[in-house]
Order: sequence, then structure tokens, then C-alpha cells
Amino acid sequence: QVQVVESGGGSVQAGGSLRLSCASYGGTWTSYCMAWFRRAPGKEREGVASIDSDGKTDYQESVKGRFIISVDNTNNTLYLQMDSLTPEDSAMYYCAATTSDMTPVQALEDGWYNDWGQGTQVTVSS
Repeated sequence: QVQVVESGGGSVQAGGSLRLSCASYGGTWTSYCMAWFRRAPGKEREGVASIDSDGKTDYQESVKGRFIISVDNTNNTLYLQMDSLTPEDSAMYYCAATTSDMTPVQALEDGWYNDWGQGTQVTVSS
């Protein structure tokens, strides 16, 4: 089990950028697949981006070309660089971790993840 804590959310105008961070504690960091999810008011939680222990990444179609997921194994931190933000990106963003082996589709499904953070709010105004 690993504990994860998100930070970096905030309020920006459309077209702006934010970088989310997810610090992890415990577990064997390099054994995990990590991902970012988000939940907007009145909507289901959805997968945004994932990165596996080999560094392979997958993205939700709506964020491809705008968001980049990355890890820093020296300090056990996951990042999500978000550029060209739109109001549709407004949501609570969650970091999640799992040791499960998954297909690329499964990597963006929340049911595969065991360890979750409390979330960080992102608000994009038009």
C-alpha cells in the first residue's frame, strides 16, 4: 500500500497552465502504475492519464496534446502538466496507484486502483 498526496491545484483562466504533483509515501514506488483521475460536479470520475512502471503513458482523448504525465523516481513524485486548459477541465483531480497489470484501457479505469489521494481542485474560468 502506498499513500499519495496531491497538490498544485488552483484557479486559472482558459488557456492557462497548471502542474499537479502527487507525492507518495511507502510501498515500492517503481512497482506501481500511477494515474490521474478527475471528477467534475454531477459527473462520474474519469481517467485522465496513466503511467506504468516502464514509463508507458496513456491519455484520455480529450487531453491528448495538452496534458503530460510524468514521474520523478528520485523523489517518488508523480506530475501532471496541464496546458491550454479549458473550463471543461475544471474538476477535482485525484492521484491513484496500483500494482495491477492492466491493459491501456484498464489503466484509465478507476476500479483497478487501490490507493487514492484526497484530491486537488482545478478551476478554469472562461
